[in-house]
Amino acid sequence: MDMNQPIGITPLDREGGLVGRPIDRIDGRLKVTGRAPYAYEIRDLKSPAYGFVVESAIAKGTIRRLDIDAAKRAPGVLLVMTHENVPEQGEKKEQVWPQLQGTEIRFRGQPIAFVVAETFEQARAAAALVKADYASEKPQASLREAKPHAVEPKAMQTPPDSTLGDFDGAFAAAPVKLDVEYTTPVQIHAQMEPHATLASWETGPDGERVTLYTANQMLNRGQASLAQVLKLKPENVRLISHYIGGGFGSKLQPQPEATLAALASKSLKRPVKVALTRQQEFHVATHRSDTIQRIRLGADPNGRLTAIAHESWSAATPGDGFYETSANVTRALYAAENRVTRHRLANLNVPFASAMRAPGEAVGQLAFECAMDELAEQLKLDPIELRIRNEPEQDPEKKVPFSTRQLVACMREGAQRFGWDKRGAVGASRDGRWLVGMGMAAAARLNPLMPSQASVRLNPDGTLTVRMAMTDIGTGTYTILAQIAGEMMGLPVERIHVEIGDTAYPKAAGSGGSFGAGSAGSALYVACDNLRQALLTQSGLNPEGATFAEGRVTSGNRSEALADLAGAQGVEAKGEIKPGAMKEKFSQHSFGAHFAEVGVDADTGEIRLRRMLGVFTGGRILNQKTARSQALGGMIFGIGAALMEAAEIDTRSGHFVNHDLAEYHVPAHADVPAIDAVFLPELDDKANPLKSKGLGEVSICGAGAALANAVYNATGVRIRDYPLTLDKVLDGWEGRAQRRT
Repeated sequence: MDMNQPIGITPLDREGGLVGRPIDRIDGRLKVTGRAPYAYEIRDLKSPAYGFVVESAIAKGTIRRLDIDAAKRAPGVLLVMTHENVPEQGEKKEQVWPQLQGTEIRFRGQPIAFVVAETFEQARAAAALVKADYASEKPQASLREAKPHAVEPKAMQTPPDSTLGDFDGAFAAAPVKLDVEYTTPVQIHAQMEPHATLASWETGPDGERVTLYTANQMLNRGQASLAQVLKLKPENVRLISHYIGGGFGSKLQPQPEATLAALASKSLKRPVKVALTRQQEFHVATHRSDTIQRIRLGADPNGRLTAIAHESWSAATPGDGFYETSANVTRALYAAENRVTRHRLANLNVPFASAMRAPGEAVGQLAFECAMDELAEQLKLDPIELRIRNEPEQDPEKKVPFSTRQLVACMREGAQRFGWDKRGAVGASRDGRWLVGMGMAAAARLNPLMPSQASVRLNPDGTLTVRMAMTDIGTGTYTILAQIAGEMMGLPVERIHVEIGDTAYPKAAGSGGSFGAGSAGSALYVACDNLRQALLTQSGLNPEGATFAEGRVTSGNRSEALADLAGAQGVEAKGEIKPGAMKEKFSQHSFGAHFAEVGVDADTGEIRLRRMLGVFTGGRILNQKTARSQALGGMIFGIGAALMEAAEIDTRSGHFVNHDLAEYHVPAHADVPAIDAVFLPELDDKANPLKSKGLGEVSICGAGAALANAVYNATGVRIRDYPLTLDKVLDGWEGRAQRRT
């Protein structure tokens, strides 16, 4: 099915159905009892060897010599793989690179050897014996220093730049102007499960094949990339990821440990298992690049924007082209006739940057939504009122209607629930030693639909089996798929068997970009609809007015049990969804609004979040409980981005100094007080057959900006360099005092 027209009335539209109910996760018991096997815990392959990655100690230069003799002699060692003995590999695909290729070093932490032994401890001990002699060069590790040499990147999914009207002229003529620079730091995904792979390379009558039990969010994409690097046919590469302990973008593509495990298994003719240590996660795996963002806004005295410019600089490892699309969301947020968005990319000798937690929009709105508040202050307008005055009638750049857009409704509902009318003037509210402030920010996130397939099988016992190469990264995929299938076929979730996480199943979008549920769920919807039609045809029941409920299909005065219709062999159907004309005819986004109240210690500058609210629209909510959980998680990401998350680069060495969870701070329980997330009713019949939209990432977008705006309201200090730490508050107070004297 192609999404070429709006969706009419469907079986999911009936009141009181399974879809939308806040049912518990069907995989929850397995997880809390420790019986859900993650990649490193797979026991299907016997007697695996264990691998350990040896990282480069420099960020730029070449390897003069690798001394591996001591490592090879160490107890239990089976293989020390280097650039001198690694099996032949193909070309890179996307961000999956051949490993141990040559002697050039492009970033600190680059794998330079892979040690395999009988036990993990033996592999780790032997890895420490590998000695490298380098010809080291001075690395480029500062985005600020490299900014003048940044270049226009190649387009990823959208062009890096956009222009509409005459920005320069409109900005010069604007009665009210704002020209500010915001910076965001390197951020690390910090998912609980490290990257891990168990690889088994086999040679059979049909050629060479490899199976990887691995932590990967998008299996078919990873299958294609690894196939090219490993020089195998895609059908001879099988990826299995039944359970994933968080990804946040770091597992969108297989990381070096997967390629190294496969190559070592090929060399040893034995399964090889590897997991990155927490410290290796910071250098061997990916991160979010830091950004420098310049925002210029021009407005008339009434607060209507006449000119918008959003420019962003980010960094990539030499040879890579990924950039943070920070300005993309600005293209659809607010109305203005004259507009510029621009992205530039600098090459740095730092590990690979990649997608992370609402890539682009998350850090873009950290900057842009604060700039909107700065403009509101200049205009002496309430921040919500400024945004409402610039609400567009259609997509400002694409010039097409929005499929749905309830941003204003989200802001108004949030303001009423949060008590926005009680917000005081800057620096005017106090609670003992705490300066108290409120802030808000809008949220928007693109809602894509990705090609996906699914198969369903009605079994002789009346149960239904769902299969697709979809993944569950802790977001509740197993559960919502069971709800969709149960609703369509009139079965309780206990009668639905969901089998996902395997490239042996029909291709699916995977989990990422907030497209997982809508894409995979829509493919399942189509498959179930096809199964319904097949059963009706087979039974001779009249399709007009037919209902599927309580394990039966009923039409008129006839009713048949699904188990009887399945017969001895069962009945199978397939379904497929593809984006179509709706993608071009309508601008599709999820929207929301964040509200935050903070307290700032009047003496130390310490910032504490006191309460937070998010109001969102995401089309049909597929499960109220898991959706709210995702929204709260996204808001907590926003707390981290605003107040603490930053990987500190030693620019002399290209090394992330705080490379563990002891010093790379993420929010803990004490940092997250009373927060709530609510959803406004919405159905988007242009989005997909489910009429749903993505929710996992819109709740991140703008969340940190709401906190930053609240800090300003409390203190009068505008911090444009994230994260907002107490030293920056104190610097602001000190600077203000010096200006007064």
